[in-house]
Amino acid sequence: MGRRRSFADISYGLVIGGLAVLALFIIVAPVVIVLMTSFTEGRSLKFPPTGFSLQWYEALFDPSKSRQIHRAVSNSLEVAAYSTVFGVLLGSLAALGLSRSRSKLARAADSLFMSPLVLPGLTFGLAALMYFTLIGLRPSIHLIIAGHMIVTVPFILRTTTASLSQLDPALLDSSLSLGASWLYTLRRVTLPLIAPGIFAGAFLAFMASIDNVPVSLFLSTARTDMLPIRMWGMMESTLDPRIAAVSGVLIAAAFLLMLIMEWTVGLTRRMRD
Repeated sequence: MGRRRSFADISYGLVIGGLAVLALFIIVAPVVIVLMTSFTEGRSLKFPPTGFSLQWYEALFDPSKSRQIHRAVSNSLEVAAYSTVFGVLLGSLAALGLSRSRSKLARAADSLFMSPLVLPGLTFGLAALMYFTLIGLRPSIHLIIAGHMIVTVPFILRTTTASLSQLDPALLDSSLSLGASWLYTLRRVTLPLIAPGIFAGAFLAFMASIDNVPVSLFLSTARTDMLPIRMWGMMESTLDPRIAAVSGVLIAAAFLLMLIMEWTVGLTRRMRD
């Protein structure tokens, strides 16, 4: 016969359950509100929406009506793609070099790589602008890529390091003892085994780049308009309902990509490790 739960146990369960429900509501409610607002018939952002219509999604995908938004989307995707590719190269190499070392220098280097996650985003964006200006570089899409790469490398480094920590060293020793070179072992043993961690980090880095505001705010120009900055400007000036439509597309795309990553590489487990 099981032990009867005490009043304290029941109270604890109710409190924790209530907090979990509250946290879930706080996370989900804004998403639901944005999605509902994106289908409004009104001419401005307003909740609850007045009627149901797809007109703002149609306007969003119309090249003539939303040319500036399309250009901002193109710039954001280009920056996210390049910063993710370069970030994967840098983060994976850093993880390979730091994962097996326990020296103070390795710990210092790891802390340095992870520091962009500790610094406030606006502080880093302003510092990046001042540094690039000091060395004579003007804001451009190349500098935005560099800035995004710096702030997204920690995601790739952390997931790749987690995969390397689960890699059995005996597999590498066996490969080397059988006459394989370190490069062959890296290409045929190490990289295939840690690929899920690399892909999980790349996904997180890509999404972080798409959503990055501080770096884009300080390093963008009129020609390198980024999607978050364009949405911010539309919010301040006109409260255009297309902002909600853009948000709806981003939410759907992120949810679909997350499902694909969860199915292919186990994103939740990689983040937990």
